Amino acid sequence: MGDLIRGLSQALRLIAGLDPAVLEIVGLSLKVSGVALLFATLVGIPIGALLGLTRFAGKRLVVALLYTGMGFPPVVVGLFVYLILSRSGPLGQLQSPLIPALFTPGAMILAQSIISFPLVAGFTMAAVMGVEPQLRQQVRALGATRVQTAVTVLGEARVGVVVSIIAGFGSIISEVGAVMLVGGNIEGRTRVLTTAIVLETRKGAFDLALALGVILLGLSFAANLAMLQLQGRALRE
Repeated sequence: MGDLIRGLSQALRLIAGLDPAVLEIVGLSLKVSGVALLFATLVGIPIGALLGLTRFAGKRLVVALLYTGMGFPPVVVGLFVYLILSRSGPLGQLQSPLIPALFTPGAMILAQSIISFPLVAGFTMAAVMGVEPQLRQQVRALGATRVQTAVTVLGEARVGVVVSIIAGFGSIISEVGAVMLVGGNIEGRTRVLTTAIVLETRKGAFDLALALGVILLGLSFAANLAMLQLQGRALRE
């Protein structure tokens, strides 16, 4: 109990004092997770809408793979990214400037994008499928193209789509296994909140580890609060 109280008080001191080291870790955490979420959103929402609006051969298999990805262990994703980006891996051998190297923020962004993509696509698909089918028929009857119909349906399902983005953010901001594998927890380069907590705990610096944990919980709480606000607004509508 004493460690917890000291951790909370130190977290408040670090936040109030704008500690440069903590700000750097928080900034890198938000940068890596934010860019990864952007990539997952740009790919996941169109694919989720496509799966929710169309029928095609093999759709059940694709949806089953998507649901499997939603529960995929992050550390396995990290291992996969590590293997393909290593010097002997298929992408690492290319040595292209467009391909991120291991132990860089780019590799961490790639891993987190893969982790959050199934959540964004899966929840978007569910939100689109929840829209009344008559709306699609009415829009098509008015002469809308498939793209215009999809945009209209996504507009109706906007609350669910935003919730999918927030769920994707929550899954990666607190993730530790994948970023530890491909990032390496290098101070000033790839150290984020979760890996810093692991390091400080191993060093026995429980006060600082708790302080960083409080900051991480605060970010997760803010994301969940936003999701609940959106769900509450949808229920009121």
